[in-house]
Amino acid sequence: QVQLVESGGGLVQSGGSLRLSCAASGMIISSYSMGWYRQAPGQLRELVSFITADGTANYVDSVKGRFTISRDNAKNAVYLQMNSLKPEDTAVYYCNAGLRTRYYWGKGTLVTVSS
Repeated sequence: QVQLVESGGGLVQSGGSLRLSCAASGMIISSYSMGWYRQAPGQLRELVSFITADGTANYVDSVKGRFTISRDNAKNAVYLQMNSLKPEDTAVYYCNAGLRTRYYWGKGTLVTVSS
Protein backbone atom coordinates (compact mmCIF):
# COMPACT_ATOMS: atom_id res chain seq x y z
CA GLN A 1 0.00 0.00 0.00
CA VAL A 2 1.44 3.32 -1.10
CA GLN A 3 1.52 6.08 1.48
CA LEU A 4 2.82 9.61 1.37
CA VAL A 5 2.96 11.22 4.79
CA GLU A 6 3.62 14.93 5.14
CA SER A 7 4.99 16.56 8.26
CA GLY A 8 6.51 19.84 9.36
CA GLY A 9 3.55 22.15 9.09
CA GLY A 10 2.55 24.53 11.82
CA LEU A 11 2.03 28.13 12.83
CA VAL A 12 4.76 30.61 11.99
CA GLN A 13 5.01 34.37 11.90
CA SER A 14 5.38 36.28 8.66
CA GLY A 15 9.01 36.16 7.57
CA GLY A 16 9.62 32.86 9.30
CA SER A 17 10.61 29.48 7.94
CA LEU A 18 9.31 25.95 7.91
CA ARG A 19 10.60 22.73 6.40
CA LEU A 20 8.04 20.26 5.14
CA SER A 21 8.87 16.61 4.74
CA CYS A 22 7.13 13.89 2.76
CA ALA A 23 7.96 10.30 3.59
CA ALA A 24 6.97 7.65 1.07
CA SER A 25 6.28 4.00 1.79
CA GLY A 26 5.07 1.16 -0.40
CA MET A 27 6.83 2.72 -3.39
CA ILE A 28 10.28 3.83 -4.47
CA ILE A 29 10.34 7.49 -5.36
CA SER A 30 13.51 7.50 -7.45
CA SER A 31 11.61 7.15 -10.75
CA TYR A 32 8.86 9.55 -9.76
CA SER A 33 8.44 13.26 -10.21
CA MET A 34 7.67 14.57 -6.72
CA GLY A 35 5.69 17.68 -6.06
CA TRP A 36 4.19 19.93 -3.46
CA TYR A 37 0.73 21.41 -3.92
CA ARG A 38 -1.25 23.66 -1.64
CA GLN A 39 -4.87 24.51 -1.10
CA ALA A 40 -5.96 27.62 0.74
CA PRO A 41 -9.47 27.91 2.20
CA GLY A 42 -11.98 28.46 -0.58
CA GLN A 43 -9.32 28.08 -3.25
CA LEU A 44 -8.41 25.42 -5.77
CA ARG A 45 -5.42 23.22 -5.14
CA GLU A 46 -2.37 24.66 -6.88
CA LEU A 47 1.07 23.38 -7.75
CA VAL A 48 3.82 24.99 -5.69
CA SER A 49 6.89 23.12 -6.79
CA PHE A 50 8.00 19.84 -8.28
CA ILE A 51 11.27 18.04 -8.78
CA THR A 52 11.80 15.56 -11.57
CA ALA A 53 13.41 12.17 -11.23
CA ASP A 54 16.68 13.63 -12.53
CA GLY A 55 16.57 16.38 -9.89
CA THR A 56 15.35 19.34 -11.92
CA ALA A 57 13.35 21.68 -9.69
CA ASN A 58 10.50 23.91 -10.78
CA TYR A 59 8.56 26.56 -8.86
CA VAL A 60 5.47 28.65 -9.23
CA ASP A 61 6.43 32.32 -9.60
CA SER A 62 4.99 33.31 -6.22
CA VAL A 63 7.48 31.14 -4.30
CA LYS A 64 10.60 31.49 -6.46
CA GLY A 65 13.55 32.59 -4.37
CA ARG A 66 11.79 31.69 -1.13
CA PHE A 67 11.05 27.95 -1.36
CA THR A 68 13.46 25.14 -2.16
CA ILE A 69 12.42 21.61 -3.04
CA SER A 70 14.79 18.69 -2.61
CA ARG A 71 14.67 14.93 -2.66
CA ASP A 72 16.59 12.19 -0.91
CA ASN A 73 16.01 8.98 -2.81
CA ALA A 74 18.01 7.00 -0.25
CA LYS A 75 15.53 8.07 2.42
CA ASN A 76 12.57 7.84 0.03
CA ALA A 77 11.62 11.38 0.96
CA VAL A 78 11.10 14.83 -0.48
CA TYR A 79 11.34 18.16 1.29
CA LEU A 80 10.17 21.73 0.89
CA GLN A 81 12.18 24.41 2.64
CA MET A 82 10.04 27.50 2.95
CA ASN A 83 11.66 30.80 3.90
CA SER A 84 10.34 34.35 4.10
CA LEU A 85 6.86 33.03 4.59
CA LYS A 86 3.92 35.31 3.92
CA PRO A 87 0.32 35.18 5.14
CA GLU A 88 -0.73 34.26 1.60
CA ASP A 89 1.29 31.05 1.92
CA THR A 90 -1.26 29.82 4.44
CA ALA A 91 -2.71 26.56 3.12
CA VAL A 92 -2.78 22.83 3.46
CA TYR A 93 0.30 21.50 1.69
CA TYR A 94 0.09 18.17 -0.10
CA CYS A 95 2.82 15.88 -1.33
CA ASN A 96 2.35 14.27 -4.74
CA ALA A 97 4.19 11.53 -6.59
CA GLY A 98 3.70 11.11 -10.31
CA LEU A 99 4.95 8.66 -12.90
CA ARG A 100 3.21 8.68 -16.30
CA THR A 101 -0.43 7.90 -15.48
CA ARG A 102 0.22 6.89 -11.87
CA TYR A 103 -0.30 9.49 -9.15
CA TYR A 104 -0.33 9.37 -5.38
CA TRP A 105 -1.28 11.99 -2.81
CA GLY A 106 -0.62 12.53 0.85
CA LYS A 107 -3.25 13.79 3.26
CA GLY A 108 -1.63 17.15 3.74
CA THR A 109 -0.08 19.27 6.45
CA LEU A 110 -1.40 22.67 7.50
CA VAL A 111 0.80 25.73 7.26
CA THR A 112 -0.47 28.90 8.89
CA VAL A 113 1.44 32.15 8.54
CA SER A 114 0.37 34.95 10.84
CA SER A 115 0.88 38.59 9.97
